[in-house]
Amino acid sequence: MANRWRTKSIEQSIADTDEPDTKLRKDLTWRDLVVFGVAVVIGAGIFTVTASTTGDITGPAIWVSFVIAAGTCALAALCYAEFASMLPVAGSAYTFSYATFGEFLAWIIGWNLLLELAIGAAVVAKGWSSYLGTVFGFAGGTAKFGSAQVDWGALVIVGGVATLIALGTKLSSRFSAVVTAIKVSVVLFVVVVGVFYIKRANYSPFVPKAQAGSQAKGIDQSVLSLLTGAHSSHYGWYGVLAGASIVFFAFIGFDIVATMAEETKNPQRDVPRGILASLGIVTLLYVAVAIVLSGMVSYTQLKTVPGRGQANLATAFTANGIHWASKIISIGALAGLTTVVMVLMLGQCRVLFAMARDGLLPRSLAKTGSHGTPVRITVLVAVVVAVTASVFPITKLEEMVNVGTLFAFVLVSAGVIVLRRTRPDLERG
Repeated sequence: MANRWRTKSIEQSIADTDEPDTKLRKDLTWRDLVVFGVAVVIGAGIFTVTASTTGDITGPAIWVSFVIAAGTCALAALCYAEFASMLPVAGSAYTFSYATFGEFLAWIIGWNLLLELAIGAAVVAKGWSSYLGTVFGFAGGTAKFGSAQVDWGALVIVGGVATLIALGTKLSSRFSAVVTAIKVSVVLFVVVVGVFYIKRANYSPFVPKAQAGSQAKGIDQSVLSLLTGAHSSHYGWYGVLAGASIVFFAFIGFDIVATMAEETKNPQRDVPRGILASLGIVTLLYVAVAIVLSGMVSYTQLKTVPGRGQANLATAFTANGIHWASKIISIGALAGLTTVVMVLMLGQCRVLFAMARDGLLPRSLAKTGSHGTPVRITVLVAVVVAVTASVFPITKLEEMVNVGTLFAFVLVSAGVIVLRRTRPDLERG
């Protein structure tokens, strides 16, 4: 029973990274980490969530919601940055929890992260398949085999990504850099072109009159609204806070950068830089898109209407007669999802690798190949994600993805406080 609460010292964790059979190659710089961070955070969400939240929850004040959400994420990012500089080992929240709270909680958070990343990668892979059909003009990447329907588009993206991951993290970084450049270019296209269609009248009222939560649809009251007894959650300043809780999840993913600390040449310096710089870049892009979008059309044109579905960025361009822009935005979304699948699977591989090296899974899984990557784990992850994405219909499962992230945030933040008291001697980045 006592073994369940044993911790693994930071010194031992670092020493294990030098074992020849389980040694990861140190190829990454802070620039690579920034690429991975931006690659995983900017997904299809910026092309859909921004518009629907503006129309249904916040009105033109959507950019304030993004700033609030970014500030909240920055607090968690600082904790991850400090931990990763002290303990530059693969595994992120799992490894941090093992060093601070013991094996039992590390085991729980490890599987929690694996569930989060596996489901997340599967959901995004199915989304990629759908966007593939949109870009190339066919009805999604699915095929029927008897009574079974297989999503071959999801199989293609998962197989391709797994191959890149197995061939080396540096190669994955270079591929991510190219694809990330494409999707960031599309985001900048939205900002640069959209700014010429801004009408000042669309910013008024900046914060629309609040609607009672009982009259609103689809979203519950914010925690602050619940605690204070107020009943407004759509529009008004409570709506801005409710919007922040929604767009918060558009920032999730920066924590995966910490899983690559062991493969970074100078982790004490570069991991904090990579985490914070990627979060800063993403925040600037999100705020810019939010300001331009809410200026292009009235927020009332972005409301969700039965039979029409949720609004997205293309809605604003179509309303201004720029119909050809929807194809470019779809290409950006496809590129965005490509890198999200890659980094989610890469993060999952590194968490599994850390657990196998610690003996919580068969140690043979942690053996690295000629490219300095855990090939066996990469194949295992690819099979699980591919089967989940190609065969199973994913509906409510995607709502579970955020649970693992929030649990990890809590443990990492608490762990920083514990280590500041118990190990003040450790060098922090």
